[in-house]
Amino acid sequence: MSRQNKELMHKHLFDGTAWNVYNPNLLNLSVGAPGPDLLEPCCDIFQQATAHCLEHEKKSNNSLIFQYGPTSGTYEIRKEVAKFFSEMYTNSVNCEDLIMTTGATQGLHFVLSTLIDFSGYIFVDEYTYMIALDSMRHFTSLKIVPLKLNDDGVDLDDLDEKVRGRHFKSKNKEFWAIYYTIPTYHNPTGILFSPAVCHGIVQLARKYDFLVLCDDVYNILHYGEKPSIDRLISCDARTDADFVGNVISNGSFSKLIGPGVRLGWLEVPPRVKPLLDSSGIIQSGGGFNNYTAGIVASLFELQLAQSHIARLHEAYKERMLATIEILKSELPKSCHFVPPSGGFFIWIRLPDQLKALDFMEYCMERERITFIGGSRFAVEEGKGQQFFRITIGFYNKEKLVDGVKRLCLTLTDYIKTVDMNNC
Repeated sequence: MSRQNKELMHKHLFDGTAWNVYNPNLLNLSVGAPGPDLLEPCCDIFQQATAHCLEHEKKSNNSLIFQYGPTSGTYEIRKEVAKFFSEMYTNSVNCEDLIMTTGATQGLHFVLSTLIDFSGYIFVDEYTYMIALDSMRHFTSLKIVPLKLNDDGVDLDDLDEKVRGRHFKSKNKEFWAIYYTIPTYHNPTGILFSPAVCHGIVQLARKYDFLVLCDDVYNILHYGEKPSIDRLISCDARTDADFVGNVISNGSFSKLIGPGVRLGWLEVPPRVKPLLDSSGIIQSGGGFNNYTAGIVASLFELQLAQSHIARLHEAYKERMLATIEILKSELPKSCHFVPPSGGFFIWIRLPDQLKALDFMEYCMERERITFIGGSRFAVEEGKGQQFFRITIGFYNKEKLVDGVKRLCLTLTDYIKTVDMNNC
């Protein structure tokens, strides 16, 4: 065992690995992040926003941006977030319902540690965001239960059966269980949960009183018709006679402004707001990201965030639609994918006799193209071996189109090679 940590001098999350997304000799279709061309304007717009914010702090706010912030985040940032997303969504976001976080993964961890009985359960889709799974596994006493996923969302019968068989009344926390999901442009599958499924989830959550936490990080990134239900929390309507408050919307600016900003928010019902606000982890340090939240509030006040987000939205749309067209025309007929109507991800199924990880090795050797195999998104051992996920956010349209064409050609060759070897 080494007695000293090694200084790696890395510059970004993907640095120092074989999958470095900034390596010009590699096409890494696994990274769900905006590319350098999309982030380039951030230096200028953040410089303007920082000057605007700090001038206000110096003149009239007693430099409170450098103080412990209020637990939910300042009114200024919550007001700007609520205003912007009220315009984006089909129903309004209320400022008083928001708690600022450092991103969606931290929001998930905060909710798990504060609201869920540690003897309870985490229900997840059979394929789900892999880093969320990694975070959940740190809570070693919580049992993770996978749920069947259909093309229109979670299988409600499966959810009902698995929840009913494990239901208990918690004596220690507000909820005995949580269902973690991504109903809008799901990660990794890209699907959009249907209105029937969304309403069904809320009905079951009320019936068995479990919490639903939705990663709502892609919701405004629609590339065609705007979905009729753009976030599941809107189905948990406070005007309903049986409303209690069972849904949390977990948002982030990572895909909309830039991951390095480390700013997100939880939109929560009145039932749980005081519990989160009184948590020791937020009481000790105050608002999770008070300084950056102040800068981003100025970014919105100056209308710089809105134009930046619109630009990213258009770029993602162009890249997704171009990628879908290539896959429709050049993906081998024995493979399958459901074209997403928004978001970041495309989920591709290989023929049953093939394994995605074997194809990934083949693709890396011949074309220096990589992606993520489906088993990385699965709770159950051995599941998802025929699937892989690609993303559209990082590379410009020309490089992405060229890469996906080469991916399809390589996959065609790979299938022929496997078939010949099996003869």
